[in-house]
Amino acid sequence: LPAQPNPFLSTPTAYFLMYATLKLIHLLSIVVWIGGMVFAHFFLRPAVQTLEPPVRLALMCNVLQRFFAAVQVAVVLTLVTGLWMIGRVAREAVQLGGPFSMPLSWTVMATLGLAMMAIFGHLRFAPFKRLQRAIAAENWAAGAQALAVIRTGVTVNLVLGVAIIAVTVLLV
Repeated sequence: LPAQPNPFLSTPTAYFLMYATLKLIHLLSIVVWIGGMVFAHFFLRPAVQTLEPPVRLALMCNVLQRFFAAVQVAVVLTLVTGLWMIGRVAREAVQLGGPFSMPLSWTVMATLGLAMMAIFGHLRFAPFKRLQRAIAAENWAAGAQALAVIRTGVTVNLVLGVAIIAVTVLLV
């Protein structure tokens, strides 16, 4: 059976609204992710340095648990909306009889974005788990080591995120 056109997307206005909505979700997800890293790295971390290790590590673990849950949602939304937008543009190019060549800024954005997602996955499922186990065991030295690894990964992801924004703005 031939595919039935989606009546919702059959008009240019409806298509534009769908694309704009997905782009908004994409951008808001990135704002949550990068903004959260800026907050944690430049504001929260320095403020908790005065706390004793048991209090500081427990607080950071609680904050990171909430933040990482939000980032997991942001990662999924960013990936799904980004792939949909790329796929839609590629499909339109092919339907118009032309080739699809992804712009350099999109290629850089997608590549660095996937690297950020991989780093986040590692942080969430390796050092963060070590941090949780260290706090449960009251092993403050191990907790501090795990938090240091997380901080390094967040720094790398923050640099990558800012690079993505710069490339996207400058190479458009």
